[in-house]
Parts: sequence; C-alpha cells; structure tokens
Amino acid sequence: MANPFIEREELYGAQNYAPLPVVLVRGQGIYVFDHVGNRYIDMMSAYSAVSHGHCHPKIVKTLQDQAAQLGVVSRAFYTNQLSPFLERLCRLTGFDKVLPMNTGAEAVETALKAARKWAYTVKGVAKDKAEVIACEGNFHGRTIAIVGMSTEPQYQAGFGPFPSGFKIIPFGDVDALERAITPNTAAFLVEPIQGEGGIIIPPEGYLQKCAEICKKHRVLMICDEIQTGLGRTGKLLAFQHENLKPDAVLLGKALGGGLIPVSALLCSKEMMDVFTPGDHGSTFGGNPLAAAVGKAALDVLIEENLIDQAATLGEYFVKCLRNIQSPLIKEVRGKGLLIGIELNNNYPARDVCIRLMNHGVLTKETHHTVIRLAPPLVINKEEIDSVIDALKDVFAELDLEAVNA
Repeated sequence: MANPFIEREELYGAQNYAPLPVVLVRGQGIYVFDHVGNRYIDMMSAYSAVSHGHCHPKIVKTLQDQAAQLGVVSRAFYTNQLSPFLERLCRLTGFDKVLPMNTGAEAVETALKAARKWAYTVKGVAKDKAEVIACEGNFHGRTIAIVGMSTEPQYQAGFGPFPSGFKIIPFGDVDALERAITPNTAAFLVEPIQGEGGIIIPPEGYLQKCAEICKKHRVLMICDEIQTGLGRTGKLLAFQHENLKPDAVLLGKALGGGLIPVSALLCSKEMMDVFTPGDHGSTFGGNPLAAAVGKAALDVLIEENLIDQAATLGEYFVKCLRNIQSPLIKEVRGKGLLIGIELNNNYPARDVCIRLMNHGVLTKETHHTVIRLAPPLVINKEEIDSVIDALKDVFAELDLEAVNA
C-alpha cells in the first residue's frame, strides 16, 4: 500500500538517503512510534545523536525554557549561556579550550583549519605545505575537503577536484603512521572506533602508540569522537580506554541531547590560540539555545550514570549476540553500546534490517554487510533481551529459508 508521506518526500526531496519504509512521528526514551501507532525499539539513536533517549524531559524543558528567553544572537555579543557550557565541557573532559559549532562536519573542518594554522604559526611548516594524515575507512563528514580524504568511492564520485594536503594510511597500523610523518605533518586525525566504517576496533594499544609517535614528531593527534564520545563506548571519551590524552577531540551528535545540532572542537590552549577574531566562525555556533541544551545533555549524562550503564549493558549485549547461532553471522564486535554484526558471504544487511523492522526493532546497515546496534544509553537489560529475541527470530527465519532454497 502506498504511503503518502514517503511518496511526497520522494517527489520533493533529494534522493541522498535510502530510509527504511517507516514514517516516525513520536519518540520516548528508547522507543519510536510510526504514523499508524506501531512501536519500535530504536537501535540507531540517530547515529549516536540520541544517546540520552528520545525527548528526555530535562533536556526538553531546558530547550523550551531557553527558547522562550533567547535563541540566536550570533557571536557578535556575549550571552549568559555560552560560558557555563564551555566551562562544563572543559572541566569534564580536561581540555583547555572549546570552539563550539553546529554539525560534526563543522567540528572536523574547524580542527583541520586549527591544525594547519598551528603548523604554520607554531611548528614552522612552510606556507601551504601542511599535511594531515587520516585513515582508510574513515568517516569524518560530507564536505568537499572531508570526502577528499575518504577511501569510500561513492563518497567521492562526481564531487572532485578535492583539496590537497591529506595522506591516507591503514587504520590500526602504527608503523604506517610513523612512515607517513614528515616535517610538514600538522596532525593525525583518527576515530578511536570507526563507526560508519563498520564498527571497526583497532588493536589494543593502537591509540596510545599513535599518541607517542605524534608527540615524538610534534604532530597534533586529533580524535574524532563525534560518534564514539559522551559515553557511547562505556567511557566518557573512547580514547580513555587507553592511557593517553590527544591534543584535541571532536564532539557532536549526543552533545545536542537528541534535539538540536551542537558540536565542538576541544583542544590545548596552544592549538586553540592560533585563532584570532575573524579567522573562523559560525552564525549559529555557540548560540544560547545550543549552549543551554549542550550543558543539560552533559549534566544528564553524568547525573543518570549513563556512561557506566553503557559499559555494563554493552558487555551483556555483546555476550548475548555472540550466543546467537547462525551461519549468516561472521563476527560480532563492539565496545560499550556501539556494536556491529557483520554478516557472511556479502549478505545484504539491509534485508535483515527490514525483517527486524517487522519485529519491532529499527536499525540500519553500514557498509552493506554490517548491522549497527547503538541504542540510546537509557536502555535496560529487559529491553536488550527483547532485541536479542527479535534477532534470534530473524536469523532463524533466514536460516530456514536458506535450507529450503
């Protein structure tokens, strides 16, 4: 039966996504509801943007109260909301300074600009020679510069030419990083876990060794924690699973409490102080509404102990997933509540996601053969059990069909 909402979106909207055929109208906690009243468990969390659950009452109230007071005035003026937000971020993470933006891609672009200017004004790299190293399989956003350092052919097809100044090395390969560094290297940009790349976890100790190499060569280490940060992996920041502190970290998604886009570059004073008035900015970055919501999101994360919950329930979730017996499952991997199920034989993960939708669970595939499982951090054990039951039913159906084929 045709759906008028879907038909209208396809008629008037760009076809740059391939959504599952469900129309959502309401959310509460870990649940979302479609336009005919069906309830689903959300295993996507909007790519980790809804870590606090849908419509968290404290964050919603903060949004409503601030929206009734002051929304956007630009950074042409000081406001009473930005400084408490910046201070909360710095004290919580241990970084010196924050530059607030809106989207994750803007945070990445901000870091690239800061790294390049630091290379020229502090490290002494010759003009326009600065290099940034990134990893194969990365996903840092969708701007021209960022897709220019992607290794996913579709992300680049039809969008060139791309800016120069980027080197790509294998993810998880410490020796490759050492070999790639030159006197012109400004920074190493890395995701602690590659989320969009398929929930790829590097070897233990990888980030710590990378930090040591970067320090030895006076290269900035920048961790992109837009998906992995703010409790998702069972630590406040994913790099905290290892004994290191990078020069900078990028946050976004969950920083907006599942309500509005809020992102940030957090870094050392030396790195941030390369910016002077007029160098960089954003009309909406750091607006009072975003600052108030961002601070509330951080408060809820700590007050409700969501970080420890992600660690405990993530371990339980992975254990249950690994007990599912199916020849279709190649590997289960994850940390905290960022988990992927990789399927065998290039089986299309989207088919599994469609079947899960019919069992009351919503998620999406990544890299065609990986099922992403990243629920809001407010999920509980019984709700995880419901998802496990749905997965068992779906894989049993698929296995039976394979036998009868």
